[in-house]
Amino acid sequence: MQLRDQAPLLRHESKADEAYVIEAKGLAKTYKDVVALRSLDLRIPKNVICGFLGPNGSGKSTAIKLLLGLAQPTSGSGTIFGFDIAKDSLAIRQRVGYLAQEPRFYEDLTARETLHFVARFFYKGPLSTISRRVSESLELVGLSDRADRPIKGFSGGERQRLGIAQAQINHPDVLILDEPGASLDPLGRRDVLEIMQCLRQNTTIFYATHLLDDVQRVSDMVVIMKQGETVMQAPLEVLMRTQSGTAFEVVLHGETQEAYARLRKQPWVKAIDILSNTPETWLVTVSDEKEARAHLLLLITEDGQVEVSQFGHKQQTLESIFIDIMEGQHHESK
Repeated sequence: MQLRDQAPLLRHESKADEAYVIEAKGLAKTYKDVVALRSLDLRIPKNVICGFLGPNGSGKSTAIKLLLGLAQPTSGSGTIFGFDIAKDSLAIRQRVGYLAQEPRFYEDLTARETLHFVARFFYKGPLSTISRRVSESLELVGLSDRADRPIKGFSGGERQRLGIAQAQINHPDVLILDEPGASLDPLGRRDVLEIMQCLRQNTTIFYATHLLDDVQRVSDMVVIMKQGETVMQAPLEVLMRTQSGTAFEVVLHGETQEAYARLRKQPWVKAIDILSNTPETWLVTVSDEKEARAHLLLLITEDGQVEVSQFGHKQQTLESIFIDIMEGQHHESK
């Protein structure tokens, strides 16, 4: 029997329909004359992993503090499970797990002692039941063999995994993570992503990050911030399909100025990104794949001044879409 059955979580019932577990409308925060968050709009459904994206200074950490009730909004509104983030933060935090960007621990405690300490805030019941939940959490994050070592000897990856164990000790319905993989090496990031995937069946995960490859690997949806405002919110599959278009990578040799000009005149050519100058490599994004396959190479080579050594379909990445959204246009330097 799971711990949540034997030692009930101290929680309230929801106040509203939970089709969207996190909602915000025009949420904003100003500190004196500094606008930290201009306008956040969110609608996050149950049991998704949502990547919260934006460059440094776009308001991601401020937004998380507002959602958790750690700061009060200047304007706008937000709810989690139907509870108002400004008025019902205690009820919200009983059902939410939170991992700060740089989690802090009592260095002389062990991982097991740390989780015991945190679990006592959430559970009633005998110590043996809480101990079982602590052991489950340590196993989930792969720290069972280091459970009784002082935290002061932990690596960065081990600390981050302990932070996730602490954040989910209360079986939260929502996990809010602030840059969970930012300070980790590739193996540490892989471990964190695997833990998130294990938790997704019963938990909605909302996490701020700038690691776009990680988002593309595990996320169901993304929210993108720019200059303190929400500029995009969509399922990842839809974003990739509607924003990326079809692209072709072409490696060329010769005088390419006229070929470039001919392509730019075509209504089905959305953008030409210059990826490299030696050899000259273009990424040509098009709106009509059929037209591109029929005419792209012919247009490039029709005057005999250009030789094409490589030509192929190129799948765009979330990173390229993100850069386009941030810059408002494709690179077209020539």
